[in-house]
Amino acid sequence: MGKYQKPGFWRSLNQAWRGLIYTWKTQGHFQFHVVAGICVVCCAWWSEVSRFEWLILIFAIGSVIGAEAMNSALEIVVDLVQPNFHPLAGMAKDVAAGAVLVAVIQAVVIGVIVFLPRLLSFVSYLLG
Repeated sequence: MGKYQKPGFWRSLNQAWRGLIYTWKTQGHFQFHVVAGICVVCCAWWSEVSRFEWLILIFAIGSVIGAEAMNSALEIVVDLVQPNFHPLAGMAKDVAAGAVLVAVIQAVVIGVIVFLPRLLSFVSYLLG
């Protein structure tokens, strides 16, 4: 067995993209969160949010997508280590899914704080 050589930057970047593409192709929740993030970016552009609001929204979107990717990675590792049902394996998956839920709740709260005043103002404009 040869000595481990740390991969170079471009190889590491290629592996990261390969992981994201695999996650996109195999994980429906990941696809949903990416599409939802794109919708949020479109709404932010349309409603002309401030620079600070852009930063917070991008952070929230990245947190959810990152948490979903980590959840998927953990599920793959758990399935590799414990292919049969085991309560602790299931709990590990549940905890990882809970981390995604925390990120999603955070993102929803941020979205409400940023967009609700604009939405109310828009509805008020339409009504009268």
